[in-house]
Amino acid sequence: MWIFLWIGLVLGVYCVFHKIYVQRKRCTSTVTLHGKTAIVTGSNTGIGRATALALALRGATVILACRSKQRGEEAARIIRTESGNDKVVFMHLDLASLRSVRAFAETFLKTETRLDLLINNAGIAAPGHTEDGFGLVFGVNHIGPFLLTNLLLGRLKECAPSRVVNISSCGHDIGTIDFNCINTHKTLELGSTDMHIFRNYCHSKLCNVLFTHELTKRLRGTNVTCYSLHPGSVKTELGRNLNGWYMVVVKFIMQMLFQTDVISGSQTTLYCALQEGIEHLSGRYFSDCEVQDVKPEAKDNEIARKLWDISEKLCNLT
Repeated sequence: MWIFLWIGLVLGVYCVFHKIYVQRKRCTSTVTLHGKTAIVTGSNTGIGRATALALALRGATVILACRSKQRGEEAARIIRTESGNDKVVFMHLDLASLRSVRAFAETFLKTETRLDLLINNAGIAAPGHTEDGFGLVFGVNHIGPFLLTNLLLGRLKECAPSRVVNISSCGHDIGTIDFNCINTHKTLELGSTDMHIFRNYCHSKLCNVLFTHELTKRLRGTNVTCYSLHPGSVKTELGRNLNGWYMVVVKFIMQMLFQTDVISGSQTTLYCALQEGIEHLSGRYFSDCEVQDVKPEAKDNEIARKLWDISEKLCNLT
């Protein structure tokens, strides 16, 4: 009898866990995007590709901003076939290179007259450094998107109402910002073990939330709104470069428990990009297609402003 009670308890706990952390709500917006243009970074795979496909199905011109030419062009071909939309194109973007970010922005501004949606989806959890000497996680997950967004703000304002959507993570809740480490080492945390990289990832996701918070203040009166979000516990290629014992355990747990597919994982991104009537929530953080509160550090005006100022200097925007 006791064994059945234990089985029932375990199943009950799993069902609650699955509903809270895995099962995701759907974006129910019926907005169409004919005549609109969207950029989705990191869209050759995972949540990014699912997001790009959904936008293409709604009629948008979709720019797949990816590092790999081969994978990006193949993803564009697949999305064009599945959506029946020929306005899906690959443009090279390596967020680990400020030179590449600037080249992408220059090419885009010369070839495309509109920008209605900028979705900063690309993310990484891997060791190493960027072309400019930043810690790879810090450079790809924050500095690259920060520069890209700033270079494209003029076009977003011209096409307003428009939106910026920054994909963060619930991991931001255990992240923190060490400004001394950023100033001295151009990274968020020293160390190259999988545990250090995981913490760096969480710190970078806090940067995404703070960036969105500060960007909103600077965009007041422009009719450009911005949102950050947690996409859900989705199995993607995010940790493909981590193979230490720690990540073996994490990947095993994710394989057993986190069964959310990339289409489900794209729903909150689509909600923030498309949902009508959320303009007054610009700057807020979303999860499961609902606005969520964040810890005090993630909405601290002084921390957000300081991160912005340091990021400007690191990008040579000042």
